[in-house]
Amino acid sequence: MPSSKQLDSAGPFYAHQVRVGDRYEVSEGHAVYCAPTGGDGARGTGAGFEVLDTDPAVESSGIDPGYSPEPKTLRAPDIAVGNVPDKPGWIPGAPPLAVEYASVGQDEQELQQKIGELLEAGTQLVWVVRLVGPRRVEQYAPGVPMRTLGPGEQLTAPGILRNAVPVEAMYDRTVAHELTLRNLLQRRGYETLDAVRQEGHEQGLAQAMVDVLRARGLTVEPSVQARILAERDPAVLSRWITAAVTTDSAASLLG
Repeated sequence: MPSSKQLDSAGPFYAHQVRVGDRYEVSEGHAVYCAPTGGDGARGTGAGFEVLDTDPAVESSGIDPGYSPEPKTLRAPDIAVGNVPDKPGWIPGAPPLAVEYASVGQDEQELQQKIGELLEAGTQLVWVVRLVGPRRVEQYAPGVPMRTLGPGEQLTAPGILRNAVPVEAMYDRTVAHELTLRNLLQRRGYETLDAVRQEGHEQGLAQAMVDVLRARGLTVEPSVQARILAERDPAVLSRWITAAVTTDSAASLLG
C-alpha cells in the first residue's frame, strides 16, 4: 500500500525518474510506494473498468495510467476515464474521472493527498470504492463536500459518462457484465437487447416477403428489394406478405 510519509516539504524526485513498471508514484517530489493489489481490489477494478470503458460517451480509458501534471508529481489512478492517449510515456494533465479502490491496509492520509492532487490537476470527479465495511463509493469533486453513495444508488458523471452507474457495478462483476452489454448495444445504436430481437424479427419478415415474391416467379428489382428490407413497421410488413401471395407485380405491391 502507499507510504504514509508526511509530505511536509518538497522532495528530490521527479516524475521522469520513474520508469514504466516501477511501483512508485511521486507526490511533491517524494517517492510513494504502491504495493500490489489484493484480490478484492483486482476484481473490483476489472468490473469497474469494463463498465466505464464501454460507456458510449467514453473515447479513452485505462487501468493504472501515470499522470504528471508537473515535474515533481506522478499519480496513477486505479482507473482513469478520458485523457488516456495511445502512446508511451507519462500523460500530461489529469483524467476527467479517476477511480481508486481502497481495501485493507489503505493509507488514508496518502489517499487524501492523492485525491487532492488529482483534483488540483484538473480531474473533475474522483470515485473511491470502499471495499472494507459496507461497500460504498465516495465521490469527490472540486469545491463541494464529499458525498457517499451505497448499494441501490447511482453514480453520475455529466459530460464524461452517458449512463449512470449503479454503485454495485463498481465491484460486482455480475452487475458489471449486465451494464457492459447495455453499453455495447448502445454503441451499436440499440437501447436494449429486446431492441435487437425486435429488429431481427422485422428483418426476418422483410426477407420472408422477398422470398415469397421470388418463389412465385416474380422479378424483384434491386430498388424494390431495398425498400422492402428497409421497412421496419411489422404491421406494414405483415400486410405486404399477405398481399404478396396474390400480387402480379412486386413493384405494384408496394404502391
